[in-house]
Amino acid sequence: MLNSTNINKEKDYEIVGSSPLRSDAWEKVKGRSIYLEDMKFLGLLYGKVLRSSYAHAKIIHIDTSEAAKLPGVKGIVTGADLPFLHGESCLDEPYLAKGKVRYVGEAVVVVAAIDEVTAEKALALIKVEYEELPSLFDAEKAAMPDAILIHEEAYEHKKLVKPVPKTNICNHVNFDIGDVERGFKESDYIFEDTFTTQTVQHCTIEPHGSVCQINDDDNFVLWTNNDSPYRARIEIANSLHLPLTKVRVISAPYTGGNFGGKGGLRAEAIVIALAWKIRNVPIMVMYTREEEFCSALVRHPSVTKMKTGVKKDGTIMARQVTTYLATGAYAEKGPSVSLFGGMSAAGPYKIPNVKIDVYLMYTNTLLAGAMRGYSGPQLSWAYESQMDIIAAKLGIDPLEIRLRHAYEDGDTHTATRQILHAEGLKKCLQEVAKSMAWGEKPLGKDQGRGIACMERAVKTPFGSAAFVKVNEDGTVDVLSSTTEVGQGSETILRQIVAEELGVSLESVRKHTPDTAFTPYDASTTSSRSTFHMGNAVKMAASDARQQVLQLGAKVLGVDPLNLEITRGIVALKGKPEVALPISTIFGKTCSASGTILGRGYYIPEMPDDKREDFYSAYCVFWLLGANGVEVEVDRKTGQVKILKIYAAHDSGKAIHPENVADQIVGGVSMGVGFAAYEDYAFKGGHVLNPSFLYYKLPSALDMPEVVPIVVEQEHREGPFGAKGVGETTNVPVPPALANAIYDAVGIRIKSLPITPDKVLAALKLQDGGDK
Repeated sequence: MLNSTNINKEKDYEIVGSSPLRSDAWEKVKGRSIYLEDMKFLGLLYGKVLRSSYAHAKIIHIDTSEAAKLPGVKGIVTGADLPFLHGESCLDEPYLAKGKVRYVGEAVVVVAAIDEVTAEKALALIKVEYEELPSLFDAEKAAMPDAILIHEEAYEHKKLVKPVPKTNICNHVNFDIGDVERGFKESDYIFEDTFTTQTVQHCTIEPHGSVCQINDDDNFVLWTNNDSPYRARIEIANSLHLPLTKVRVISAPYTGGNFGGKGGLRAEAIVIALAWKIRNVPIMVMYTREEEFCSALVRHPSVTKMKTGVKKDGTIMARQVTTYLATGAYAEKGPSVSLFGGMSAAGPYKIPNVKIDVYLMYTNTLLAGAMRGYSGPQLSWAYESQMDIIAAKLGIDPLEIRLRHAYEDGDTHTATRQILHAEGLKKCLQEVAKSMAWGEKPLGKDQGRGIACMERAVKTPFGSAAFVKVNEDGTVDVLSSTTEVGQGSETILRQIVAEELGVSLESVRKHTPDTAFTPYDASTTSSRSTFHMGNAVKMAASDARQQVLQLGAKVLGVDPLNLEITRGIVALKGKPEVALPISTIFGKTCSASGTILGRGYYIPEMPDDKREDFYSAYCVFWLLGANGVEVEVDRKTGQVKILKIYAAHDSGKAIHPENVADQIVGGVSMGVGFAAYEDYAFKGGHVLNPSFLYYKLPSALDMPEVVPIVVEQEHREGPFGAKGVGETTNVPVPPALANAIYDAVGIRIKSLPITPDKVLAALKLQDGGDK
């Protein structure tokens, strides 16, 4: 069931706002879609990795002599062969471990061979001698003044990153607004709670992989399923001190899932290490599922301490938030994740006095990076759980206390201090409440309902560029570096181009990113593609349209202002009989031997004092949404049955409404996994459940009915009013679930995941009189 509500005046579009068949649908259904591992390369070698079995240890000696003698082995590389560091915001990570290892699963030696079997045999012949060091696995303990240092040296980093020297603090994000101590003094009640979240994995169906070939002149070609080819190119070139023209990154036609995990250099770093030494031959590295769990990326586990002061009538006077995020052995995307978390740590609410501190901590654990929500799930778990704690204590309806404090257009954002526009959060809350008959529908014994909402900043200020090429037969090619990772961007960008240019959707094709030919895009992340790249392709299509109209004016002998293009036909306004197809106009002006190239580049306008060399605390738009959950709790077993989930998210203008609804449903399923199923099991830094057999995910049979609600609060700068929506549709599920459980049986769970044993333990405490 798809519900949709548009807050703004409706506009008539032919293609935008419709839900055509996605351009990748038939290829995927018929098994014809091409992924990285399907690509063929002449003379391909295969790389395999020997990884650390220690969480923290010095590397004393590496002996590769026996492995090098094995027939079929073409090269072996250690950290000493590639003395460079890489990283998006902090240059702290070696391509292969140098001097010491900092987590179980870190790459130490890589082998290239004629096949995978030979490479695996070679790994077994390599001997590495270690001297084990003390390890840190807990972010709070890593923050202690006497904690061992995981990194002794300081690293080059972006200006916005604020490490604390001679500590394990990789980044400290701070916002101080008003006077929080005065706010607490003026409050009638003080609430203090601690909330924790666990380590979870992206669990993409396709693992990380890359193919690299480097010639003797240091010219790179990297084929990859990375989500952001230009970002990867910049990171590689900066790390290896090469001009950008030396590095070419080509995306695989399709990527089998992302959710933030395919950013940065994972398999790319391994294959580059091999290709740097073994020149003029393509080398492939594909991660195994175990490597995905042990050596790729995870969501940051977190501890959040929240203190909130309120008046008797429920008015929030002050909020203090202290969060610890374990980023693992290296920074990766941690600095940006911590920044985004800090910006929204107090929630999407008007609060006059706020103090926020987010500490990004180095630990001897798996690398944590971007994962659907960029710390939105961790922080919303805290602030939305505590909102219900406050409401229950004061006897205020949980919906009412949220509506009373939620931002509206024209409000000043608590952390960023910017004036907000296109704030559809209240509408999301109202639509969820309406759909679930909040406060009206009777529930049965041990049943309850809960509600939660969220905001998350979009990555700003970064640009996107696009070319729109109109061919001599009137068909259209879109050259854009947005990657298709399953989110549907290919179809949405085609829709925007077709609408703006005035051609049929079937005549528009989008090409696979290739940094040698498709223009710049910052990244396919942060739900920025529809907004940023959508604007870029719209501008490029508008540019191409004007060029076509100029040619049409010459042929028809009229003013171009009096012409329009509809479904590829250039016609005189009001006189549709005076018309010619674009192909005919090309034939009459260029003898059918020319094309038109439209160009577009979009970067958000920002106040000069808000611009940064990296991410800014000023955001061009905010991702907004709300969830409602209905549950039934079994008091004997602790089992929680989710009866139904209602999910409303603000898409601006839904370019493809069914795709938005599907993004909502898919995001909710990830939210259910984070809330009630997924968790890593560790022992001494070792992952004990590195497979889908032992790492629990919700299946289709576990999922309840989900009611997606598409809210359309159009943005003045968005293409046709659109905003991004897909990334954060998972975020409000955990707190909404916890709030529903409290409503059902009166227990409050503050640590994820919400498992039957935790519920049962809380029920037993309740029976003992301790609530």
